[in-house]
Amino acid sequence: MIVSISSSQIKGKLKAPSSKSSMQRACAAALVRVGKTIIRHYGKSDDDVAAISIIEKLGATVERKDDDLIVVSKGIVPIDNTIHFGESGLSARLFTSLAALSHAQLSMTGEGSLLERPMRFFDQQFPKLGVKFHSQEGKLPFQIEGPMIPKDIEIDASLSSQFLTGLLFAYSASQAKDVTITVNDLKSKPYIDLTLDVMSKFGMKLPRHTNYKSFYFDNQSSIYSSNIIHYAVEGDWSGAAFLLVAAAISGTITVEGLDVFSKQADTKILMALKDCGCSLKIDDGSITVSHHSLHAFCFDATDCPDLFPPLVALAAYCKGNTIIKGTSRLIHKESNRAVTLKDEFGKMGILIDLIGDEMIVHGADNTVGNTVDSHNDHRIAMACAVAALRCKSVVKILNAEANHKSYPHFYQDLKGIGANISEIS
Repeated sequence: MIVSISSSQIKGKLKAPSSKSSMQRACAAALVRVGKTIIRHYGKSDDDVAAISIIEKLGATVERKDDDLIVVSKGIVPIDNTIHFGESGLSARLFTSLAALSHAQLSMTGEGSLLERPMRFFDQQFPKLGVKFHSQEGKLPFQIEGPMIPKDIEIDASLSSQFLTGLLFAYSASQAKDVTITVNDLKSKPYIDLTLDVMSKFGMKLPRHTNYKSFYFDNQSSIYSSNIIHYAVEGDWSGAAFLLVAAAISGTITVEGLDVFSKQADTKILMALKDCGCSLKIDDGSITVSHHSLHAFCFDATDCPDLFPPLVALAAYCKGNTIIKGTSRLIHKESNRAVTLKDEFGKMGILIDLIGDEMIVHGADNTVGNTVDSHNDHRIAMACAVAALRCKSVVKILNAEANHKSYPHFYQDLKGIGANISEIS
């Protein structure tokens, strides 16, 4: 699909999309918990759909009713020996560990860029936990046979916190006792906070951690309740960041459904918006951002790498040179995002330098229209769309449908508040 966007003044009110980080963790918790769970405001992105399909194949029954997802589970009892992750890195890393609790022989695969993302963690760690595991040189597809036997283990979490999330869920679900996961070089600590928060709300057994360097599961049992669990999926700060940035560069938007006290890493977008000088108002349950004269800022995105694309769109219209740290976290995403951002924003007249672990965006209010490519990366597609709102001529985005991975209604939402958007094919 090609989407065409021209200079626009936007104004209005929108509801934040559902957080796929929250949604996928809730699906995992609903799967391992014996009983009934009602997930409110459930997500409908491609990654969310993949997570729902996975828990069904691992034994849960799922019913969709209005805005609720009703999950009934007896634990992990696979009914299909093939599990498909779609293109979701979190699902692959989370549900592989949960599937390893089963005695079943399972084949696990995915599609698109997920097939190229590194998963050697499992090759290195699963044999230590009694799991038979085979991959394609550290990549999907996998063959797996459990059950996992939780033991003291030391892991490297420098590539992604998602591997640790999977082990925390699996150890808790297995009622692991008197075992410790020792963690080296953990990145994206806020995502572990989100993991523990979801586990807590489902009554799962929680480990004690020492400054995120060790996670100890004691001899106590879980505090599962026989009552129905009601869990409301949070508004997504990752998706909402694009809306807030769109307002900062080209109008006024109020985004509802965001919790400023959320454990989501991307709440830090508020810090960047404040630092660059836009008008920012926080009310109970809503954020309002308005365009103002913008200036360059410095931001460390090491723990929130998904913010890089909206931050680049913001920095493109900030006077001066913006420095964003943490580019090493961008290599193994849907695309090599640092390089992709440099190339595609370069087509719109924005100079970006990559030096070591830093990205330097040379702001200019003279962006030009051009044809850009999402590289099938949802966040690149949305970043280019937001930047196009101030371009002096039309921007055409190739492979624009990539947004379905996380925010299916993104273009419709922008169009509804005044953006000049048309679909070409």
